[in-house]
Amino acid sequence: MAQVRHHCAVVSCFRHTGQPTVTLDAFVHLPSLRDKLTPPERSRLRATWEQLAQWDELARARGLPANWRLSNQELEASRLALLREYVGAGDLWVYGYGSLMWDPGFHFAEVRLAELQGYRRRFCYRSTLGRGSRERPALMLSLPRGDGGCTGLAFRVAAPVAEMESAVLWRREMLRGGYCPALLPVSTPQGEVTALVMTANVAHADFVGELPLDDTAVVIAGASGLFGSNRNYLELLAHQLDALGIDDAYVRQLLQRVRALDDVHSHAGSAPG
Repeated sequence: MAQVRHHCAVVSCFRHTGQPTVTLDAFVHLPSLRDKLTPPERSRLRATWEQLAQWDELARARGLPANWRLSNQELEASRLALLREYVGAGDLWVYGYGSLMWDPGFHFAEVRLAELQGYRRRFCYRSTLGRGSRERPALMLSLPRGDGGCTGLAFRVAAPVAEMESAVLWRREMLRGGYCPALLPVSTPQGEVTALVMTANVAHADFVGELPLDDTAVVIAGASGLFGSNRNYLELLAHQLDALGIDDAYVRQLLQRVRALDDVHSHAGSAPG
């Protein structure tokens, strides 16, 4: 049975002297993805120390407190608590179900379609910075437990850069401790692998649970933050799922409801006074 390990958290600086590991055959299993992923060097979400410092400045400018995120020491401690024995011992697989599917922000050597059983992607995590604000928080994806499964992507990070790339990923995903990282078995057409998965931290203050679709649609239609609108995130997700041939009924129905709000507003605006 594949290894299952969990760590739910409340990074020293690694020097990378090798070459980027998006290799020529990284897309051998999914050639259609070759031009549909943002390269790491162009990603606004590649959480280097310099990028993290910029996010801190932006957070302060928006009036967020100094402790708006976990400290560098807390981030690194939580990463090593789960991955200390893993990175450096071999390649690291990372499972993506949201923005990692079009903007992973880390170097990888291979990507595959991947199915994770027992979890479902849901917009159930409140955000007040990236795609929302304190006045109008966004709802972002998380991965709570549920019936069925979730189809996404599995990225293989080569062992020589797994230490640095996992730290970059951790700083992006675990800034506020909003996830419970776990090492879980995922199935791919090429065989089962154990992957790092950012599952929902249901104990976090910003976890709101699964709301009715109509309520979720209203929030997503109106929220916007530093990285763009909440709706744009949903549109990007739906587009990437379509490109990969993944039918996610929840995402499809949610997007239909968000778009339906346009019609409601349009009719309201054209109604006679």
